[in-house]
Amino acid sequence: MPIFKISGTKLKKLNSLPLDKEKNLQALVEANLIEVLDLLFLATEYTTTFGGRIDTLAVDTNGSPVIIEYKRNKNDNVINQSLSYLKWLKSQKPGFFEKLMIDKLGKDKADKIKLDWHNPRVICVAENYSKFDIDTAEVVPLRIELMKYRYYEDGIFALEPVNVPEMAATHAPMAAPTGDTKSSQDSDTSNSLDNLLVKASTDIKEMFAELRERIVAIDDSVTENPTGSYVGYRMGNNFAEIHIGKNQLKIHLRPIEFVDPRGLVEKIPDGYNWTMDRRVYLKSPSELEYVVGLIEQSYKNVI
Repeated sequence: MPIFKISGTKLKKLNSLPLDKEKNLQALVEANLIEVLDLLFLATEYTTTFGGRIDTLAVDTNGSPVIIEYKRNKNDNVINQSLSYLKWLKSQKPGFFEKLMIDKLGKDKADKIKLDWHNPRVICVAENYSKFDIDTAEVVPLRIELMKYRYYEDGIFALEPVNVPEMAATHAPMAAPTGDTKSSQDSDTSNSLDNLLVKASTDIKEMFAELRERIVAIDDSVTENPTGSYVGYRMGNNFAEIHIGKNQLKIHLRPIEFVDPRGLVEKIPDGYNWTMDRRVYLKSPSELEYVVGLIEQSYKNVI
């Protein structure tokens, strides 16, 4: 998609420029992980036990481990390389990752992130992808997300998803290091939408169904991601996270200033270290239209 700069009443198309080296791209993304991908940085060029180096290791705000690999050319085999690193990660015990989180984030912050070891993510960042890359990412039963970057004159950098897995619940969970298959099955079940709706009243289930329909209608690229505790909606980054209660829906939104004449949006105290640190409660169908408007404002923060 072309990018234009506004100058008075004129639009000037910005030219796309190459980044000189792959390392420049990596350094730029790593220095701005929370802004561009909603991730917390843990390590760069992390050496695995089989000798490879993971470009970037991170953790998302839901506690999922994240592997990021960068390539400048569409012919580079970035997906196969990423899958190899994911295989290595799955063979490890979660203790090493928990230690990495504590070492980098500090114990207080790390303790507030519940490690979701069963749902790792792989993010590939490249200027372009081949059709084979995209097809592979869509059929492999793992969380592979392809991000395409563009660097423009005037210092403009853009990062957008090429494909995002539709639902994490449909992907194979990471095997438990103890070989306990039951824990993997339990994790998969806990991430299902049906499980999140069990405690909700009939009215709340109906209200969630309508809200869900309205959210996915905002943009064709919106994806739904049920986790163990909420349902996330994302466009590259999450813009809404719905926690389903018995008699209400609690919705976490992006950390922006909302146009909110009714004053429904609350700021979560800083001590909780939530990235999505605004929340609103939906208790009645009469509030749904207004809340959808707030969610749309949050959505605009990630596009």
